[in-house]
Amino acid sequence: MARIELKNVTKRWGGYYAVEHLDLVIEDNAFVTLLGPSGCGKTTTLRMIAGLETPTEGRITIDGVPMFDSDLGINVPPNKRRVGFLFQNYALWPNMTVFQNIAFGLSNINESGARVNENGEVERDETGKAPARKLSKEEIKRAVDRVSAIVKIGQFMDRYPSELSGGQQQRVAIARTLAPGPRVLFMDEPLSNLDAKLRLEMRSELQRLHLSTGSTFVYVTHDQMEAMTLATRICLIDNGVLQQYDEPLTVYNKPNNLFVADFVGNPAVNFIEASGDQEGEELNLSLLNGVKAAFTPNGGLKIADWYAQDDQAQAEIRAEKERKAREPGYVEKTNKDTAFNYHIGLVEDTDAEKPAPTRRDYVLGVRPEFIRINDDGPVEGEVFSAMPTGMETTVRIRVGNFLLTAVVFGGVVYKIGQKVRISFSGDNIMLFSRENGRMITNGSVKLG
Repeated sequence: MARIELKNVTKRWGGYYAVEHLDLVIEDNAFVTLLGPSGCGKTTTLRMIAGLETPTEGRITIDGVPMFDSDLGINVPPNKRRVGFLFQNYALWPNMTVFQNIAFGLSNINESGARVNENGEVERDETGKAPARKLSKEEIKRAVDRVSAIVKIGQFMDRYPSELSGGQQQRVAIARTLAPGPRVLFMDEPLSNLDAKLRLEMRSELQRLHLSTGSTFVYVTHDQMEAMTLATRICLIDNGVLQQYDEPLTVYNKPNNLFVADFVGNPAVNFIEASGDQEGEELNLSLLNGVKAAFTPNGGLKIADWYAQDDQAQAEIRAEKERKAREPGYVEKTNKDTAFNYHIGLVEDTDAEKPAPTRRDYVLGVRPEFIRINDDGPVEGEVFSAMPTGMETTVRIRVGNFLLTAVVFGGVVYKIGQKVRISFSGDNIMLFSRENGRMITNGSVKLG
């Protein structure tokens, strides 16, 4: 129902950039999650699209119509953008029944000739505007019945919010938001007040709701599991800067950098430092204090070619930043972007200072499901901890002073201190440059 486009959108307070030069396209009927750590700028981004926050500069359009444009002086208020809001706080009227809470917004519709059709939907003209008269009681009831059926709360119409569970209250809030027929539904961590079981149920309901309404959903969360399970695309932000905008499995399997790889995935990815040179197609590496490994890049990538292309791309980015720094009114960013400090699992931390990385230095990213425990594995380890959950067991394996996390599917029992042998499987092992933290390619790794 709505395509959203952000061009060079920035929000800053003095020299603090909450969002920095964000370019983003949210396609019609997409379910996009804005993901990132606390304070990264995801809620600010949502609020700017919704009209609750005014950008410092940039342009925001919905279906090609400017909602904000700093150059043209356009800033459409949120009540004119035909959008709906759903927040962590349900904000239901305690003295109103469920029916009255849902109908509250409909009773205020009086734009230019509003009608509700036989499907319970508020009719609008080709510009998206509704009528200059208030809806009748019959029309309001038809609209309330439609949305209450969608979220399955029809049996609670005469109850008050205090008589409902948390999940039922959230459904009422969703129904109230959907009743006026918004083009876009904005949600800011709407499930964070629910317990784990109810959150899982409501994720399923939101997914179904997205398909049944045909609306564009923009959803803010810091929970990467919510982002992975709900979204058609994930927008991952850190320190106000877009890190990656892709489909969930692309973000998981082909992260742009070490930060993205670390943020997405539970249990977290294993980072393993390695050094070596490419000979032919294979990259011969030394890792885990002397373990030999051969990394074979997918597609026969030459590492030197990747660095040459990356150098050119980074030079263009630096030139663009220098150009912007010369523009009138430029304000230097005080919350500087820093290199991501990735975590290496260790039994005992060491304070040894590392030399500056070179282009012979890499970081392997190995997802826990790609570590295989088998009798003929080339590397010996010891079970450091084992946490069974029923259908799978998370095992931490000690190799020298290093700790690797593996996920073993099935009811396998491991004892702490048990000797095991491991290997890496599949061709989705990630290779990162330790020099700049960016991902080079996926590939397979043969240990030993």
